Amino acid sequence: MQYKGSENFSHNQSDRLGVLVTNLGTPDAPTTSALRRYLAEFLSDPRVVELPRPLWWLILHGVILRIRPKRSAEAYSSVWQPEGSPLLLHTAKQAEGIREALKREYGPNVVVGFAMRYGNPSISRVLDEMQEQGVRKLLVLPLYPQYSASTSASTFDAIAKDFSKRRWLPDFRFISHYPDYPPYIEAMARHIEAHWANHGRNQKLVFSYHGVPLKYLTKGDPYHCECHKTSRLLAERLGLSKEDYMTTFQSRFGKEEWLKPYTDETLKSLPGKGVKSIDVFCPGFSSDCLETIEEIDEENREYFMEAGGEGFSYITALNATPGHIEALVKLIEKNLEGWQVPKNEPDALAARQQRADEQKEAIYPGRDL
Repeated sequence: MQYKGSENFSHNQSDRLGVLVTNLGTPDAPTTSALRRYLAEFLSDPRVVELPRPLWWLILHGVILRIRPKRSAEAYSSVWQPEGSPLLLHTAKQAEGIREALKREYGPNVVVGFAMRYGNPSISRVLDEMQEQGVRKLLVLPLYPQYSASTSASTFDAIAKDFSKRRWLPDFRFISHYPDYPPYIEAMARHIEAHWANHGRNQKLVFSYHGVPLKYLTKGDPYHCECHKTSRLLAERLGLSKEDYMTTFQSRFGKEEWLKPYTDETLKSLPGKGVKSIDVFCPGFSSDCLETIEEIDEENREYFMEAGGEGFSYITALNATPGHIEALVKLIEKNLEGWQVPKNEPDALAARQQRADEQKEAIYPGRDL
């Protein structure tokens, strides 16, 4: 097997520390063909769908990829912006905000990149770029505050698969979750308070998280517990009683049972229980995307209002707001503890190159290596 090396490797290259921010992914365009490629990659991941591969292959390619891409393309078209998908744009801005903050603190020796687990920019492509820039210590931050095997672990799988093909591996750290990280809780609380100050506060606050099959919980996945922990800590910070908020789960797929209560069914039922106005916030989504813009602020808004609701307010994701960037930078710095930012002064680099040249000449005289 040919292991992947650095195309322009030099022994006097500056050693750098890398921070790779990742998110779930997005199609390249809101078209049926682009959605078919994206969904094929996403739904082929055994972390996402835990069914026997031969059976799932038949279902995926025989049914789902023949029907769902067109419907998904229509949904994506409703949220697509001139510059691209909202998720891609927000993640790029988040990475830029982190890059600027770390650059002010550490100078040019910290490289910040962003990649998507599915779609582009791919993890392998961005890791190639970081290796070419001399990254020898790598911290990966998947933007999933609550851990699930279908998100955080899938990202780790992709990193490990890429590493298995590389000649030189960096020192490596991975942030698998941060559901109770105080700066994250504080950033969300201030974001919600700012929304209330500008738009008023409704009768109940609904925290909606992306759902997963119930069987994941029974097999030991901590996602359900971490979502409820985030909700509890955020409610405590906001000074809410148990009657003031609730936690629900959205975006279920297929016929099997998923985590409950379901967001759509809950919103349809609330007006009949006397809850006529609600605010909805999605703590598990670091960026606004199809699931928040189209599913929550359009589809579920309609469910609630048609059921007799009188007021519905969607509170945007944290996106690249200053408070979110500050929280992420603090999380990164906390996980960089013990790793010194490489010092690459010109004299040190020249001395290292000279030692390398002397070693090569002593062992392989006259050879250009």
